[in-house]
Amino acid sequence: MHGTFSENDISHVVEADKAHVWHHLSQHKPYETSDPRIIVEGKGMRVWDQNGREFLDAVSGGVWTVNVGYGRERIANAVRDQLIKLNYFAGSAGSIPGALFSEKLISKMPGMKRVYYTNSGSEANEKAFKMVRQLAHKKFGGKKYKVLYRDRDYHGTTIGALSAGGQDERNAQYGPFAPGFVRVPHCLEYRAFEQEGAPKENYGLWAADQIEKVILAEGPDTVGSICLEPVTAGGGVITPPDGYWERVQEICAKYGVLIHIDEVVCGVGRTGTWFGYQHYGIKPDMVTMAKGVASGYAAIACLVTTEDVFDPFKDNAEDPLNYFRDISTFGGCTAGPAAALENLAIIEEENLLENTTAMGARMMENLAELMDKHKVIGEVRGKGLFCGAELVADRQTRQPVAEKLAQAVVGECGAQGVIIGVTNRSVPGKNNTLCFSPALISTSDDIDQITGAVDKALTKVFG
Repeated sequence: MHGTFSENDISHVVEADKAHVWHHLSQHKPYETSDPRIIVEGKGMRVWDQNGREFLDAVSGGVWTVNVGYGRERIANAVRDQLIKLNYFAGSAGSIPGALFSEKLISKMPGMKRVYYTNSGSEANEKAFKMVRQLAHKKFGGKKYKVLYRDRDYHGTTIGALSAGGQDERNAQYGPFAPGFVRVPHCLEYRAFEQEGAPKENYGLWAADQIEKVILAEGPDTVGSICLEPVTAGGGVITPPDGYWERVQEICAKYGVLIHIDEVVCGVGRTGTWFGYQHYGIKPDMVTMAKGVASGYAAIACLVTTEDVFDPFKDNAEDPLNYFRDISTFGGCTAGPAAALENLAIIEEENLLENTTAMGARMMENLAELMDKHKVIGEVRGKGLFCGAELVADRQTRQPVAEKLAQAVVGECGAQGVIIGVTNRSVPGKNNTLCFSPALISTSDDIDQITGAVDKALTKVFG
């Protein structure tokens, strides 16, 4: 193990963890008889646990975050230097890294103009929902307040974000939810046969037209925005079908519906462009981002808007309610934008967008070869270094494999020292997609090691 903990030291850490830490997304009953995994150190693409075991991390920190890899001293040093100079001041005032990062970020997002700082993707999406509601009161007599969201998409953990959550198992037991959030159908062409009336041709146009049907059913004068992931992440790594985004934009323009793109997963290089929406010619009104903005070196999230969204909040300075009356306490931390500036610089200097495109192509090629070999793979899909392989019990019927079998593949990869992901208790009966999101610094050897582990795991689990 790279770390310097003694056996006694690490034993104390494990016991303290078991006694006091409430882990995310975890059933803790097993920890009564076994130890939780504690990650002690990371370098590049690899991490080490408390037992000294080395793992190749194919999910960038478990939740698609560490885009530039572990152990980046220049980011840590930038954060340290900034914290000594000024660690925090409320976001009602500015800061040097906040101003400079906003300028840098906007330069990557033609058509966008304003950056609102916050501390998590969930909170960034909440801010966007609040802006839609306030604009409804300012411009439409409070009527145009509804937010559309898509089946299988995910936008965060708060009650407001779950109200816009298209993953029923994540939402279960947390209702009742906020009113005014309305679901539209998913756009997963591989499962179009499960959608009544879906055609075999021009599915992308049909899927987008379902959004128009929802708008008309709700009343166009009541719908303020639609919140969509450019590539659906935890709902199965769903890349949009041909024609989908073009038609979505036409529909939103027709009915005056703001386009809110959730880039919390896809943003800052993950798909091979700065933002996932940039693959599809989308002109958003609002963009939210978090995970890869600073690669996990500091907490930061952003809501970015056009000037058209921003302007109504200043058009009547005499009105005491005419501004965005919101605060994010830790949006005032300066570590986030300081880390984010270095993160962007690394991506530029090391040509990581180009690398992501090249290594993503290699991963898709490798996964396609695995699909030829293993009948349990029904489809592979992805964009850049964000890829998925959907596992099915029968290719003809496309019946998903049992969730426990998909989880077993993850476990077998872990036994080989490779950490991969899988859709996890999100969509009932459809948690069957293996997920891959290695850091943007991946090499061909890293990609081959990941898919090689999957090959062996599939053979062991399915024969």
